[in-house]
Amino acid sequence: MEIRNIFKVVSYLGCFFTLLLGNNTAIAQEDKIDIEESAAVFLEAYSDDFQEEFFEGLKQKGIENYDKAINHFLKCKSKEPNNTVVSHELAKVYLLDKQYINAKNYALEALNNEPENMWYLNTLVKALQLQGNSLNNITKEVPYSNLKLRENLSYIYYKQTNYKEALTVLEELKRTDKTQVLYSKIKDALKKQESEITTVSYSTSNTITKTSNNRDNAPQSYKTRLQGLIRIEAYALVKQISKEALEQYPLQPYFYYAQGLALNQNKKYREALTTLEASLDYLIEDISLANKIYKEMANAYTGLHQTSRANMYLRKIKPGF
Repeated sequence: MEIRNIFKVVSYLGCFFTLLLGNNTAIAQEDKIDIEESAAVFLEAYSDDFQEEFFEGLKQKGIENYDKAINHFLKCKSKEPNNTVVSHELAKVYLLDKQYINAKNYALEALNNEPENMWYLNTLVKALQLQGNSLNNITKEVPYSNLKLRENLSYIYYKQTNYKEALTVLEELKRTDKTQVLYSKIKDALKKQESEITTVSYSTSNTITKTSNNRDNAPQSYKTRLQGLIRIEAYALVKQISKEALEQYPLQPYFYYAQGLALNQNKKYREALTTLEASLDYLIEDISLANKIYKEMANAYTGLHQTSRANMYLRKIKPGF
């Protein structure tokens, strides 16, 4: 394949993926960068067979034929075992295919070859989180002493709204103009989050107090309060309030779900499973809540490294609800 034709294909694939991703600007931008990054592979003299396999892998990934995409990238890998871009493409496809262990392994390989690459780190963080794990637990497997890597990690956590984790990582680093800007953003976000927690706690507590004489409204008030706390990821309060709600209303499946979610966030996966299974006992024709419960059960099994069980519950999730 001639070089001029290669860049035609890259351009075509860039447009294809952008159209496929629609209006999701953040994801579209990331994939556009990934495609441009992947095109760097062809600046060197790779074989026509390699090029064809690589582009076919990108195409199959774009139309969600993940098994085929994996096969094409594995063929690329066999031809060029040390190719970092191929390792990252494999990591991303395995992630999309919910094969999180394989995703982690290939993302690790890519990151160790290029420790300062933001996208490689981002893929690794996602793969770990979907297994109920974090980079903090595998610092010996990555070049964690690399300051740029840790700066990137803090930024990734910030974008995920995991502000406390972002701050913990950033405070380990020497302050520069760039890290100072990120530090200020994280501190501002934490203040806003704390303010929202106070507002939600006060307003919903006040609602419960006002409706305490009307027992029919109290469960809904608890649910409203929990939804607000979940939205701002105040999981310590979710655990506390859901426990209080369950003591008064032990037949409400949403309260079991909220408790299970909070337990998962604390990595108490076995307790979470017990609680979530109880929620199913009381669930009646609520597909949206069922989907949430199945997702948390999958997360718990992933945290326990029981991938087959996790995938079983992921398959139970019904799209569109």
